[in-house]
Formats: sequence, C-alpha cells, structure tokens
Amino acid sequence: MVIPQGVAYAALAGMPLVTGIYASLLPALVAVLFSSSVRLSVGPTALSCLLISASLNGLAAPGSAEWVNLAVWLALLSGAVQVFLGLARLGWFLNLVSVPVLTGFTQAAAVLIIASQLPDFLGWPRGETLAWHPSSWNLWATGFGLACLGLLVLSRRWRPAFPSVLLLVLAAAGLSLLLQVEQRGVAVVGALPHGMPSLQWPAWPGWSVLGQLVLPVLLITLISFLETAASAKVDNARQGARWNQNQDLIGQGLAKVASGLNGAFPTSSSFSRSALNLYAGARSGWATLLAVVVVGLSLQWFLPTLHHVPQSVLAAIVIVAVIGLIKPAELVRLWRVARVEAVIAVLTFAATVLASPQLYWGVLFGFLLALAYFLYGRLHPRIVEVGLHADGRLRDRHIWNLPALAPNMLAIRMDAALDFGSAHAVEQAIGDHLSAHPETRRVLLFAQSINHIDATGVETFVRLRQQLLSHQREWWVIGLKLPVERRLKAADALVPDNHFRCIASEVDALIALSPVSTTA
Repeated sequence: MVIPQGVAYAALAGMPLVTGIYASLLPALVAVLFSSSVRLSVGPTALSCLLISASLNGLAAPGSAEWVNLAVWLALLSGAVQVFLGLARLGWFLNLVSVPVLTGFTQAAAVLIIASQLPDFLGWPRGETLAWHPSSWNLWATGFGLACLGLLVLSRRWRPAFPSVLLLVLAAAGLSLLLQVEQRGVAVVGALPHGMPSLQWPAWPGWSVLGQLVLPVLLITLISFLETAASAKVDNARQGARWNQNQDLIGQGLAKVASGLNGAFPTSSSFSRSALNLYAGARSGWATLLAVVVVGLSLQWFLPTLHHVPQSVLAAIVIVAVIGLIKPAELVRLWRVARVEAVIAVLTFAATVLASPQLYWGVLFGFLLALAYFLYGRLHPRIVEVGLHADGRLRDRHIWNLPALAPNMLAIRMDAALDFGSAHAVEQAIGDHLSAHPETRRVLLFAQSINHIDATGVETFVRLRQQLLSHQREWWVIGLKLPVERRLKAADALVPDNHFRCIASEVDALIALSPVSTTA
C-alpha cells in the first residue's frame, strides 16, 4: 500500500509524485528509531496532504519549485514544533481539541478530499469548472476509476490484508499499456525519477511568507499528531502498555524533519496502513524496517511500471482511503449524548467547508466554539438544593419533589470546583434563596464534589460566612476534601466546629439542632 498511496497522496498535496515515495523512506526509519509506537506506518496521509495543498494555495503554483520549497518548510517547521512539545513534555496540550471539533473537521476534510479527486477520477481537464457535463468526461478514465473503486471496496470487505492496492495498480498499468489509453486522452502518472533521494536544505522563503505558514504549521502539527494518537492508542492497548505521547511527539517530529530534508512534505501515521500492519501480524519495528527496504528497492527498479497507471486509479485509491472518515452516525450519536456538542461538530463541519481552502479557519472556529461552551459550563456550575430521598441518598429536592432537610435550612451541593469561574454563581445562588426565604437560619454546604479551590474561592467562602453570621445565620460545611480543607485552614476560613468530614451522622445532628442557634 505504501507506494501506490504515497504517489496518490503526493498528487493530492500538489507535489511531484515521487516525493510521496520519498516521504515513506527516511521518515519511516526515523520514526521507528525515536518513537515509542514502533509498529505504526509513518508516511503520507490523506488529511495531512489535503492540509498541505490548502495551506499553500495562493502562495505558489502546485507542483512548482516554489510550492515544493514551501512544502519542505511546512515539514521542517511542523516537525520542529512537535519535537519541542515532546521535549517539553507538553503532549497534553494537543488534547485541547475536543472530539466534536475533530469529528466535524475530519468529516469535512473527507468531503473536500473526495471533491478534489473528482476531476482526475472522471477525467475532467484540470482547471475546468466542476459541472456535471458528461461530454467533458473521459470515459476511459472514468471506467478505470470506477472499476478500481469497486474492486478496492470489495477487497476491503473480503480480505483486508490482501495486497489489493498493489495488484490493482499493476493490473491498471498493464491494461493501460495494452489499450494505449494515454493516446485516448487519459492522464497517466508518467515518468518518475528513480534513485534514492538526497539530503538538501530548502531555500529561504522570507519572513513574510513564513508568517503566512504559522497557522498551517500549527494545524498540521495538531491534526497529524491526532492521527498518530488514533493508531498509537490502539497499538498500545493491544500490547497492554501505556502510551508515551511525548516520545511519539519527538519521533513523529523528527520524521517530519527528515521528510523535509529529503525534499518531501509533512508526514504522519496512517491509520489504515497501521491497522493493516497490525492485522498482518507485525510484532515490532522490524516490520517497518523491512517495508522501508522494499520501498527503497522499488524506488530503484519498480517506478517505470507506474508510468502507465491512469490518474483516475490514484484518485480511486485516495477516495477509498478517506470515504470511511464520513460517518453521519457519529453526529447522530453526539446528538443523543450532548446536543450542544453535536451542534459544535456540525458548525465546525460547515465552517471548514466554507473556509476551504483555508481549512485552519474551520478548526479555529470549532475550537473557539468548544472553548466558549467549556467556559460557559465553568461559569454556570450545577448547584442544587438537596433533600433526603427514600433510598437514603441526598438528591435534588426540586426534581424529586422532596421536602427540605429541616425547617428554615438551605442545604445545597455544588458539583464543580470553587474557583474564579464558579464562585460568583454559588454566592448568587445562596443570595437569591435568602432573599426569597428570609426566614432561613442555617445554610449547609455539601462539599464532597468540590475538589479544587483557588484564591477567589477562598475569598468567596470567607465572605459568605461573614455575611451569614452578620445576619444571625449559621454556615455549615460537610465533606471537605483534604486539599480544599488545607487551603481554607491556611486562610483561617474554617471555624473548628462548623465543618465535618463525613455525612450521615452529622446530617442527623445538624437537623436536630435548634434552627435559631448562632453558635457556629
């Protein structure tokens, strides 16, 4: 799969086709040497190549020397960022992108990839407006593409480990030569330079151009490593090992740097090829090393065979590889689990499609939506008034229609950290209740779910206690966690007799207290 997919993905990235093979050699070797997940297949991937094409659109002509030079810089810069994140142990930083945002983006990217392959798949002349005019189709190219597409889909269901991609490419090359389809207007791969790539340093593009590559570099870094994470988690789970994401960041980053020094483009871990590698029984990194040797030998003697392969066959290979990313059922599942997050996924999908070819705006839009939703949740924590349920548990008394724990007492539970984001909400909730029920003489806070408190939270805690005492009301706290209790004690915010570490007996004791007691 490495050679046909590498050539096909290089075309998707707008790069010379042979660079797809270059990106499968030294980068794969470097990744095996420096990564923790050594059974992953490192090389060109559909998503990364789409991002390369989208990032460089408008900066240079696809396939030109300037385009190749900028793609090399994308590889070097994104690789350097990953190495830095790995060395600084900042792998957690990449987890800031939520599942809904990633779902919306990847499905939009898959749609855009398929749309980008339609001209080659149907034999449309490059540069023409994509319109459904069958007269502009090359039926020979369309026939090759449809046949390859159908056979690849069937082979995936029949025997996933069978080398169907390679055999179909060889068969297409032989049939193309026999029928002389190149003379019938079918675009073919053409001549590819053979021989091993040489190390080279790219030409300096200037600070202004590099400035335009900052957002694309960050997006390629993020998406490519999330691709790696998808495969690495599966691989490590099968081995019962803990995933070392920082070491994989270093290995994948060095692989990108190696790809750039070979005159190629940013690489990543292919989920489909990695899954096939594991399915075929790979036990260690030696499987990848052997694949590198085979690809290297093919680069010397196999490339002339690709000359007659129709471009529509390469397009079919790309389409089959990414069509599995389109999963409407994922959006339906998200809608059942969390409707707001499902809306974020749909809006990210729409923004990515509309922002094309500047795909990073779609991810940035989705990230900001998810961040806003996260902050809204932190600023509006769940604060409930509890009552004693028949099953012995303390539950939201308004949902379950329960009586108050005791007359003239407010018993609340806060399901969040008490920090600068949530402090105002708990203060407002208590204040609103006291305004509506001025007869309340005791406020009881169940703090088991408060696992963190900051300086703002401590100040709010102290202010609430002082306000309640100044109005002849009691302030009781039950179930403080040790880290929270330590901070409150350090601030002198706890009165020795007004907080308890457990619940059952203390609740009974508090209920039995006189509602007008002011000793706390």
